[in-house]
This record gives sequence, C-alpha cells and structure tokens, in this order.
Amino acid sequence: MEIHEILRDLREQNHLTQEEMAQRLHLTRQAVSRWETGETQPNNDTLRLLSQEFGVSINTLLGSPRQLVCQCCGMPLTEDGLISRETDGSLNQDYCKWCYDSGQFAYQTKEELLDYLVAHMPNPGQLAEGERRAQFDALLSQLKRWR
Repeated sequence: MEIHEILRDLREQNHLTQEEMAQRLHLTRQAVSRWETGETQPNNDTLRLLSQEFGVSINTLLGSPRQLVCQCCGMPLTEDGLISRETDGSLNQDYCKWCYDSGQFAYQTKEELLDYLVAHMPNPGQLAEGERRAQFDALLSQLKRWR
C-alpha cells in the first residue's frame, strides 16, 4: 500500500473524521485531506507524531520500505507488535520487545545474549556448542548494539 492509503486506513480504523484526526495532530483538515489524496506527505516530525499518537512504526506508515531487524539479536521485526518501546511509549524501531523495553536492555553484554541463544535456539545441524557460539557471535557483531 502507498502512504496515502495507509494514512486513510489508519484514520478510518480509529473511527476519526479528517477533522478529528487533524485536531489530534494539531493540523488542518486540509493537510490530512492532501495526505489522503497523495498530493503531499507528512514531514518527519509529523510522521513521528503519527507514530506516537497511533502506536504504529514510521516504517509501517511509509509502507514498510525497509526490512527492520533487531539491532541486538537480529530477529526480523515483521510487525509493529514486535518492536520495542521507549519509556514514553513511543516505538523504538531498532530493537525487538524482548531485547529492549522502556529504556532498558534485557542483555547487558553480548556474552549474556550468546549464552541465551546457545541454550534456547534450535540446533538442527547438531553443531558443537563452541561452533554455534561462534556463528551467533559473528551475526551479533554486525548489529548496532554490539559493534
């Protein structure tokens, strides 16, 4: 879906008129109308406000133009329900809800996370623990949290 369709659907799912949505965002009804016709798009600040106000990620508002991946564990963030939140309730698209929540990381060190992954992730190839740890470490070392 394109951004104008996503914004219209978001408004309709929340049972709002264009006027009501504009009031919630402190904008004019005409601005909302122009978004929905595809004439204009919200700026970055307004996208952040929409994200906070309606509890959806900016990535979702933009039609999921990029694949989000948790920058702590590497899990694909395929839906907004998997994305972490900050203390103010806003979404943090960098991390999954299991690795980061309300301003706190669940794993303070990469070793902590490696211990968890080795103990809990499937091992279909029956690899030795050291080999699995090395594979997980190589993946994690590419993520923002562990660089």
